[in-house]
Amino acid sequence: GMAAELLLLLLVAAGPGPGWAGAGRERRDALREELLLSPLPTGDVAATFQFRTRWDADLQRGAVSHYRLFPKALGRLVAALGVRELHLALTQGFWRTRYWGQPPLQAPAGAELWVWFQPTVTDVDKSWKELSNILSGIFCASLNFIDSTNTVIPTASFKPLGLANGTDHNLLRYAVLPREVVCTENLTPWKKLLPCGSKAGLAVLLKAERLFHSSYHSQAVHIRPICRDASCLAVSWELRQTLTVVFDFFSSGQGKKDWSLFKMFSRTLTDTCPLASQSKVYVDISPKNKEKELLEVSPTPTSVHEAIVQGEKKTYAVYDLLSPSLFNTSRSLNVQLKWTRPQDSSEMPIPTLHAQRYVGGYGLQTGEICTLIYNTHPYRAFPVILLETVPWYLRLYVHTLTIITKGKENKPSYIHYQPAQDRRRPHLLEMLIQLPANSVTKITIQFERALLKWTEYPPDPNHGFYVGSSVLSALVPSVTAMKDMDVEQSPLFASLFPSSDGSSYFVRLYTEPLLVNLPTPDFSMPYNVICLTCTVVAVCYGSFYNLLTRTFHVEEPSRGGLAKRLANVIRKFRGVPPL
Repeated sequence: GMAAELLLLLLVAAGPGPGWAGAGRERRDALREELLLSPLPTGDVAATFQFRTRWDADLQRGAVSHYRLFPKALGRLVAALGVRELHLALTQGFWRTRYWGQPPLQAPAGAELWVWFQPTVTDVDKSWKELSNILSGIFCASLNFIDSTNTVIPTASFKPLGLANGTDHNLLRYAVLPREVVCTENLTPWKKLLPCGSKAGLAVLLKAERLFHSSYHSQAVHIRPICRDASCLAVSWELRQTLTVVFDFFSSGQGKKDWSLFKMFSRTLTDTCPLASQSKVYVDISPKNKEKELLEVSPTPTSVHEAIVQGEKKTYAVYDLLSPSLFNTSRSLNVQLKWTRPQDSSEMPIPTLHAQRYVGGYGLQTGEICTLIYNTHPYRAFPVILLETVPWYLRLYVHTLTIITKGKENKPSYIHYQPAQDRRRPHLLEMLIQLPANSVTKITIQFERALLKWTEYPPDPNHGFYVGSSVLSALVPSVTAMKDMDVEQSPLFASLFPSSDGSSYFVRLYTEPLLVNLPTPDFSMPYNVICLTCTVVAVCYGSFYNLLTRTFHVEEPSRGGLAKRLANVIRKFRGVPPL
């Protein structure tokens, strides 16, 4: 009897059986993976990978002990530090919006990190410091250099992309390291977070040798809470790992604008990730110019999907890797893109919103930051939020801020400025500016260069000092009326940013980072001085010291021995001078 009771107690304590738990977890988390191939107007091609892991679990309570698809390193990080939303991007190169069009997901050059913390976090700055150090270790990046001198608290630019009850901007932190160099040591830990790693599915194509032989490379991690269902009574957690790469058809050595998966990645797709509930390849076959030049893809796609993405009508050829017929004909899938006739890129479509930034002025004392924002929409005006973060050693003169549109002054309807403190915090300038239709808006602000202490210069001071990219956030009016999309069928990036209504879509753009020269001392001068001083000391002081301390003795000439005297007698007889 006692043995039976003990067995019953053990069964109750153990909970449901392993089969039931496995089936429950099967429903609780899901992985979707996709690859979007977009031929660009210049003849290059952009490949955007996106891996979305959705988990119906409450990470914040810390009650989760079993991790299946969601990476444990990130899950425990979210629970321990009270993170509500995390966005990290590591980018090499610059997305040229003017020539390549609007990117699916853009990021500034270098490393960008912005995080919303839970209202329960008491010391946000301490959690922010811990978080950046832990992420630095996970992704093998220099995020530990994020401190108060490059961290800002934006008030309007970075709203939560996930569920948010109230937006107290004091819970937000934003930082950019424009000098961060991204390479294979950052890609490897990023790939290890994927449920299948790089062994199966779309991640097989992620060959570092090919990815970094490209014009632009950006990898990102986005974690946010989302609604579990339409009623939104429960919260699910979503992890998106995105990777965007642009292959230049000149550097590829082909000289042609025909592409294939093998030409891009030196690999083809052979099997699916067994953990993925959806695995698709989208190819953008929309006509790129007025001649309606079409793109041929082979083999024949599983289906063709039309959607309104970023205000334009797009046509996608879709390859469903989970479709049983796809791998029947051949063992591997090598998608090939071929233009129906040679492309003439004389008339390239210009994006509705794009911007550029540069440094003006002369000399090493004062200068000027100029930002040009273009609205090419023929008849619609719209506002844009501009965020500028400038390091403390460039001293901004806010009274010199001018905003000129079509030759007239354009007053911002909202402006937030936080002045810098030397060696403590950077300048933060946020403005809401109205952009008239078909216009160019020029924003200029003057600055003075500060003198740094000689220990504050980097090892290569003559390379210059980086100023992070400006951030533009806007709801851009769409050229084509947008209708309700089937979210499950459309590419994943369409659901990351919230769209307000059918008439506009959200865009976040980044300008170029700036490289500014500061007054730099001649660091070789101490070496020259030391060499010269040592030489003078050695020659002059040494000679004087020698003369002052040496004692002189006068030696009496000795008469010599017997042999010498005999020799002198003989020499005297011979008439020869004596010795």
